[in-house]
Amino acid sequence: MEEQIKILAIESSCDETAAAVVVNGREVKSNVISSQIELHKLYGGVVPEIASRKHIEKINQVIEEALEEAGETLDSIDAVAVTYGPGLVGALLVGVAEAKAIAYAKKKPLVGVHHIEGHISANYIEHKDLEPPFMCLVASGGHSHLVKVIDYGKYEIIGRTRDDAAGEAFDKVARAIGLGYPGGPKIDKLAREGDKKAITFPQAKVNGAPNDFSFSGLKSAVLNYLNKCKMQNVEVNKADVAASFQESVVDVLSEHAINAALEHGLDKVAIAGGVASNSALRAKMAEKCEKHHLKFYYPSPVLCTDNAAMIGAAGYYDYKKGIRDGLDLNAVPNLKIGQR
Repeated sequence: MEEQIKILAIESSCDETAAAVVVNGREVKSNVISSQIELHKLYGGVVPEIASRKHIEKINQVIEEALEEAGETLDSIDAVAVTYGPGLVGALLVGVAEAKAIAYAKKKPLVGVHHIEGHISANYIEHKDLEPPFMCLVASGGHSHLVKVIDYGKYEIIGRTRDDAAGEAFDKVARAIGLGYPGGPKIDKLAREGDKKAITFPQAKVNGAPNDFSFSGLKSAVLNYLNKCKMQNVEVNKADVAASFQESVVDVLSEHAINAALEHGLDKVAIAGGVASNSALRAKMAEKCEKHHLKFYYPSPVLCTDNAAMIGAAGYYDYKKGIRDGLDLNAVPNLKIGQR
């Protein structure tokens, strides 16, 4: 019988305070998330100082809830995994300090986890059959990466954004057409009522780097279109703008992901991160993967946004590799993937 490794995982990199108990990297016994979305809506985006303070208020509560739901205690877990970067430094510090305190008090191993590696590992929870190697598109508010997953904990960056992340572009365009924060889900919903071919927005290519992304030009094109309509006193069809913008983003994301998989001889493609819950992206990826005879994997929406279960999954594989961090573990807001 396989040894049961129970990981208590903590995530606090942005505006979700989360804790989970994950067994052997794939079985989630609990996954508690305290979201701050309603609070940050007032400001049209995440305010780092407010986020940090809210984490301090909530972190003990979510950990207690996660342990209770899983039927575990701080004594019965085998290790503590925590996001230590990248993210908002103040927010990260809350989770890291909490994890270190538990590890010290209960004499448990401490494992620092990379946030992006967590997002990729969310796919292991959903798809028990998924094993490396595969290509993963990571698209969120702060990141747009194409990552070749060579093995558990072993990655190669194949492409990245040169400017705005995909989720950041969604938020900025949503604000411009008056939808508010968070932009991604609101644009996804409104786009269903619009014509994705109504407006032709650009799809940027990066010279000499075919797998890289650039979304700032697309964002500017949308803003220019809206300003032009305003100057000419033309009524804006918000649904058409949302649908056309979204089509341009998902076209680029899916095309790059499929091309990168084919280029590297991989037959499996996964998506991860907040933008991975976008219905148009999922549909486009499924269609293109089927066309090229690639297996397509994606997590449930709750595992696409920031959560601790994904950190528990990534932490398990780091733990199995013998990775242990000391009490000098610190928050690294600009941590690069694969860096320790």
